[in-house]
Amino acid sequence: MEKRIVLNFPAENAQNPVIYDIVKKFDVVPNILKANVKADQGGRMVVELVANENEIKAAIDYIESCGIEVSAIGSKISWNSELCTDCGTCTSSCLSGALTIKAPDWKLQFNPDKCVACKLCLKACPLHLFSMDVSV
Repeated sequence: MEKRIVLNFPAENAQNPVIYDIVKKFDVVPNILKANVKADQGGRMVVELVANENEIKAAIDYIESCGIEVSAIGSKISWNSELCTDCGTCTSSCLSGALTIKAPDWKLQFNPDKCVACKLCLKACPLHLFSMDVSV
């Protein structure tokens, strides 16, 4: 089983080696998709966990017990390309590289297969062209 999650590290817990701990204690294989965590400031990390369902649940419970907020990614992002002005503001906030803009046409490209639904594009887009489609 694979499960993608976002870890929000407060500054006081940013030095906690939780990724190492979940490998050793719960036999979970982590794939760090994106991380921006500083020891004195905290930060955010997007991780894909691979293990059986019980091991993943135990690992997430452990991470939360260490004072780190865990958000499950069970959603997908939609984008209204027809109204987009291709300003590129959203690309700088995209953790996974799902949003790109490059030569020669300088048109915004959205790759939903790379999207980890971190929701940062929702806040970054000045025209509010991104929306969250929550899966049930």
